[in-house]
Amino acid sequence: MTDKPLVQDFASDWDHTDPKWVADPYPIWEDLRKRCPVAHTDRYGGGWFPVTHAGVSAVAKDTEHFTSRTVVIGNGRPGEEDMPAPIGVAPPISSDPPFHAIARRIMLPALSPAAVNALEPQIRALCVELLDKIGDRELINAGSEYSQFISVGVIKQLLGFPPDDEDLFREFVHIVLEGVDHPQEQRIEEFEPIEAYFTKQIEDHQENPRDDLTSYLLNVEIEGQKLAPEHVFGTMVLTLIAGIDTTWSAIASSLWHLSTHPDDLARLVNEPDLMPVAIEEFLRYYAPVTMARLVKEDMQYLGCPMKKDDWILLGFPAANRDPSVFPDAGKFIIDRAENRHLAFGLGIHRCAGSNLARTELRVAVEEFIKRFPRFELSDPGAVTWSIGQVRGARNLPFRILK
Repeated sequence: MTDKPLVQDFASDWDHTDPKWVADPYPIWEDLRKRCPVAHTDRYGGGWFPVTHAGVSAVAKDTEHFTSRTVVIGNGRPGEEDMPAPIGVAPPISSDPPFHAIARRIMLPALSPAAVNALEPQIRALCVELLDKIGDRELINAGSEYSQFISVGVIKQLLGFPPDDEDLFREFVHIVLEGVDHPQEQRIEEFEPIEAYFTKQIEDHQENPRDDLTSYLLNVEIEGQKLAPEHVFGTMVLTLIAGIDTTWSAIASSLWHLSTHPDDLARLVNEPDLMPVAIEEFLRYYAPVTMARLVKEDMQYLGCPMKKDDWILLGFPAANRDPSVFPDAGKFIIDRAENRHLAFGLGIHRCAGSNLARTELRVAVEEFIKRFPRFELSDPGAVTWSIGQVRGARNLPFRILK
């Protein structure tokens, strides 16, 4: 993070990288929901943050007044001329209608329920392998020894990338999602190794085609034409970054919860049929993702004087704790029956990889509690959380209980 003043009032000066927000954003959002349901900031060139379910839903569904051509907040302002219209920087998440529907439809076969079901045995085998490496030690780190490897292993295989590059992938995630404080010139420089890596992988797949998502993207056609190179590149980057960090964060936060709520852990261990319902509550309560939009033109919206190219940070996790929509919204209810959460977004950009994310999260939790039915935090003060638009536990020191 850069050296910058701490936030004094999140209603008029919010910053999603502020240490207080990173450590525990929920009291901040609750306060804003009561007194300023659409917060403003002059940081990052200006932006807005709706925290109510109604406000977030309105923006997420509105493609007339907001563009998705870039979805990660930063200090720069990419103009329309910088984006390969109508593709955007990372299709389909950065594509506006009508091209968005085409870009999304291309991805659906690889992420369908049938395709994901076929991956489940491999996901489970990976989790078991990681747990075997941990062994029967009393003190473990569920972050650095378990949760950080699962989605990386899955996405690496999906894209057909070298198995030895996992550390590099986590560094790419850090650059894209946690380096948002850096000046635009520095960000461009930091992206250079990412561009070089993906270019190399595309060239390798062109020379050596195989059965993976990268080769699929290189060969699929739209109306008889193969995808533009920037389309293939952007979708690969999106798959790697979004596919790794979001699920990594969801798995780690769920394990953190179980380490601090022994009654919930005991119920999951003793009532395995409860797992699908519990997974939805993990997703609601610890939804990892906030997504950005840009205002298309000056306007009044949600009672706010929004300007062209202002950021909108869509607070899906905040919307998931809105008491006007979710009874006892501030409580984690492991058997919550009705749970129409927004963890995967809303509108045309709802996460296309939700089937895969749910499966990874479920299998990761199932295998961990099967191996370790009782555990707790060994050092609560050592727990750390990721910075930026994807929030999840990173350092997770656990004590395994007999």
